[in-house]
This record gives sequence, structure tokens and C-alpha cells, in this order.
Amino acid sequence: MRTAFTATRLFTPTEEILKPLLEVEDGRITEVSSRSGKEIPSNTSLVDFGEAVLTPGFFDIHIHGGAGLDVMLASPSDLPRLGKFLATHGVTAYFPTTVAAPLDATCAALGRLADAIEAAQSTVSTNGEPAQAHPLGIHLEGPFLSHKRRGVHPPENLVTPTIEVFERLWQAARGHVRVLTIAPEIPGALEVITEAARRNVCVSIGHSDAEMPVAQAAVKAGARHATHTFNAMRPLDHRDPGIIGEVLTDDRLSADIIVDGIHVAPAIVKLFLQAKGTERAVLITDAISATGMPDGRYQLGPIQVDVKDGKCTSGGSLAGSVLTMDRAVRNVTQFSAWSLRDAVRAATLNPARAVGLAGKHGVLAAGARADFTVLSAAGEVLKTIVHGHGF
Repeated sequence: MRTAFTATRLFTPTEEILKPLLEVEDGRITEVSSRSGKEIPSNTSLVDFGEAVLTPGFFDIHIHGGAGLDVMLASPSDLPRLGKFLATHGVTAYFPTTVAAPLDATCAALGRLADAIEAAQSTVSTNGEPAQAHPLGIHLEGPFLSHKRRGVHPPENLVTPTIEVFERLWQAARGHVRVLTIAPEIPGALEVITEAARRNVCVSIGHSDAEMPVAQAAVKAGARHATHTFNAMRPLDHRDPGIIGEVLTDDRLSADIIVDGIHVAPAIVKLFLQAKGTERAVLITDAISATGMPDGRYQLGPIQVDVKDGKCTSGGSLAGSVLTMDRAVRNVTQFSAWSLRDAVRAATLNPARAVGLAGKHGVLAAGARADFTVLSAAGEVLKTIVHGHGF
């Protein structure tokens, strides 16, 4: 069955189309055009979202949980509940993200996440069902992190990078690892970066005390992204720029940031956006199980986190966030001169490009999956469509 969707505007997101017509069949986009002077085919139903804006579905490549669920502890049958929660905030795809835990526990969690990813690949939604975001791959945040910049990751669970340990994690995840956060200054890290990049993993430098030449060596070895810029990183110094100097100035690197107004001050968010530009800035939430829940104590893998007034802490250190992606998009427009379209791009096309999935995700174009979000002019989520369903 063919369905055409229309609204006031559409962001592809690199272009803006007025009075758009988004045509969908069998869960794929068949055509994106303007409806001006165009007749709707007789075998096509029309869904009109009025004054709204159509955008690609948001893609969160760094998220630990939400709606009371932690991705390392949840069963595969639990994760659809997280997916439904994420869809209410415009997210149609995500990468469940691990934290440093005992290797046996991590491998067990990777197996469960692989089960959930493979189950999602075979799931067929129908109209009338609540839309749900699907897990597309796994983000390994650790265990190859700097002790000095580990944040709340337990020190006893950090591991020296070796090909053997990476292979064990890879096998446990059945090849579904799509992002690896690693501190490049640790002995053995460059070899693991090279091997992970060879397997088309997006290697992301982070949780690192690296000096700038080491960060540059990591890029040469295959790193192409940076994890929650400024947080858990050697601070920027005008004479010793360190890893942040490399992240902000190297156009070979995309980089992500947590725009909740807590992890990074608004003025520094603006600086980051100016440095990375509309093509390389990526929004993440780093959200934990407490997202969408009342204040209290929650789990982040093996870590207990206290949440109060929107701030997540463990042992006095920040421990993830309760940020949602739609809020991050709106915050970008408030903290900077970026338009809603630019902010949407940082939550859709840019993360998809960073992880090598831009052909089918993060864009509204013929051939892409029919995953899109319906926003108000102010960026509030009105509806989320996944694989052409959910309206």
C-alpha cells in the first residue's frame, strides 16, 4: 500500500522543501517532492500533518537506557518498551551503549543486545501500533578507557586494549559492534583502533587524557569520531591543546556532545558547533535508565546513580543524563544561532554518517527507510513514524 505524507515543511535535512509530499511504500521512501501542481495518485492514501515539519527520525548513537530500563541489564523482550519511550521523543534508531563492567557480565549483556538487534530486524509493525525505535548496533563505551579520565566507570573494570579482548567482545556481540570508545594513549590502543576500523567499526576517541600528537596518531590509525566532547577529556589549554584541540580542529573527525545545559555550558556548546560545523557535529543523549522517570536511585550497568533535578551523579561525578533527543535539538537552537533544520541534522544525518549508515537512516530520500518525525515549528514531537507505520 502506498501512502503519501504532507505538512508545511520537510527537512531532508540538507534541504528544506515547502509543501512537501513524502511518498512511502512497503516501509521505504519512494519519492520526496513538492505537492505544488502535483496530483496524488488514485491508489495512494494521503496523511496531512498540517502546519508541522517532517524530518528524518532522530538517531541516538550513545544511550544507556530510559523508562526505567538499563540496556546492559534488560532482557531482549524488555527493550521494545525502551523503543516505544524513545519514539515519543522522536528517536527511530539507537545504539544501546555499554559501560565498563566485568568482562563476563559485559559479554552476557552483548549477547542479549545482539538478540534484541536481530529480533528488531525481523519485526514488522502495523498501523495503529505505537511506533518504537529500533536498536541497530552496539556502542562499546569501554572497557578500554583512561583511568585518569574514566568518569564513573569502575576502575577495576577497565582493561588494557588487546586484539584478543576486542575479539572476545566482538564475538559476544556477534559482530553487532558499530562504535568503540577508546582512550588512544593506553598501550595497545592504536593496534585495537586499527583492527576495529578494519571491521568498519566507528572508532571514537574519548575518556582520554591524550596529548594532541597521540590523538593525531589515533586518527591516522583509523579513529574518525569523538565521544561526548569536553567530558572525560584532558581539558583544552592554549599551549597544550591535547585531545580536544585535535577534536575541534581536525575535519576528518566528527564529534558528539551532550547538550543538556549540565554537561557543557551553553557558550561552550556554541563554540563546539562553530568548530565542527553543520556537517560534523553530532548530538547524543548519554541517557540512563532514569530518563523519563522521577528522581531517585537508578542503575547504569553495575553503577548506582542518584538523580535529582535533572542531574545524574555517582560519587560526586556526572553519570550520564536524563536528556531526550528532542530536548537536545531544541537546546541547540536556544544555545546557538543554529536553525531547527541545522539542529535536526546533528540528530539525524550526521550520526548516521558517522557510523556508516547514512544511505538508509538519518535522511528523507528515495530508497531510505520510512523513519521520520513530525515536529512543531518549535521542535516539539507531534508524531513518530517507523518503517512507514505509527500514524
